[in-house]
Amino acid sequence: MNKNNSGLFPMVAKTLFGLEEVLAEELKILGAQSVKIGVRNVQFVGDTGFMYKANLCLRTALRILKPIHRKPITTIDEVYQVMHNIPWEDIMNVANTFAIRATVMTSTPQNSMYVAQKAKDGLVDRFRNRMGSRPSVDKDFPDFSIHVYVTDRVAEVSLDSSGASLHQRGYRAATNIAPINEVLAAGLLLLSGWRGDTDFLDPMCGSGTLLIEAAMIACNIPPNLNRKEFAFQKWNDWDNDFYTKIEESALNKARSFTHTISGYDKAPSAIRKAQQNISNANLDDFITIDRQDFFTTEKPEPEKPLHVVFNPPYGERLPIDVDAFYGRIGDTLKKYYAGSQAWFITSNVEALKSVGLRPSRRIKLFNGKLESKLVKYELYSGTKKIHKKNRKHEQ
Repeated sequence: MNKNNSGLFPMVAKTLFGLEEVLAEELKILGAQSVKIGVRNVQFVGDTGFMYKANLCLRTALRILKPIHRKPITTIDEVYQVMHNIPWEDIMNVANTFAIRATVMTSTPQNSMYVAQKAKDGLVDRFRNRMGSRPSVDKDFPDFSIHVYVTDRVAEVSLDSSGASLHQRGYRAATNIAPINEVLAAGLLLLSGWRGDTDFLDPMCGSGTLLIEAAMIACNIPPNLNRKEFAFQKWNDWDNDFYTKIEESALNKARSFTHTISGYDKAPSAIRKAQQNISNANLDDFITIDRQDFFTTEKPEPEKPLHVVFNPPYGERLPIDVDAFYGRIGDTLKKYYAGSQAWFITSNVEALKSVGLRPSRRIKLFNGKLESKLVKYELYSGTKKIHKKNRKHEQ
């Protein structure tokens, strides 16, 4: 089972492209050992309690995998024997359901469904040979979700300790037309440097995901506190009392928040959805929502710093005059939000030219399948030259 005498074992946290370093930092802060960054994943070492804590507390992880078997192979068909040799009867029983997901990274194209089928055959044949019956496949709500990763040289089999993707926090009952993934939202906020030490604004808040994730970061609330279940709760070694202690410990690390978190949207339906989601997350005390058109607003507290993060329409799913819209974003920020730090994500790189401001940072990400840029605009009070001079003097 790849488990050593100390109770530690290797794990893999999957994430979105561009969030690997953010996730690695989260893992280190949480107490992970041997953290190693990959592509869309971070490898680390921990014990069972840390696996529980990682699922509960990581903001930028999609799922936590526990590798249980790794074997050199020379052909794809050997995946059958690899699966057949694993003592599955020690992990699950015939009454359990399972699903297999295969990822194939070979030099010659291979069908991942074929590999998943081979893996499934190896598992069920082992049960048939030893037990006379076999567990059933359930692709929608399996008791055990199994990942098989295959290259030209090796097959690695992992148990998915999360189940449904960890972006499914449990608070979002209602969405708008183009909702942002919760893990991506948390990643944007952490990349932007948001830690809860200023006022925060999402001026195009939609169903409120960025606001909710911002509040949870500010108050250090575990992001998956509202989830109904994790896959590890169906494992043979599941320890409910141990998990409860970990959950209580994480909640005890919550902190007070003395600033404001505000959201605007001009659509009444978006306001209703956002309010519902905020209530589901039990964050009504920390977030205020107003029906306003961002282009008619100005910075609420002119003298105070403001952290702005938003996800404007890209022109992909919501029809807009892109050049005019992004031009108005730039004009509004420049004229009415001086002294703020503004970040937004867009897949429409051409539209950024219409903003009329030069971004101080550009970070490549993906919003779904859309290659996107997270851009930062520093909106100085007075001229940039004066600001730099003052900052130098302060140092």
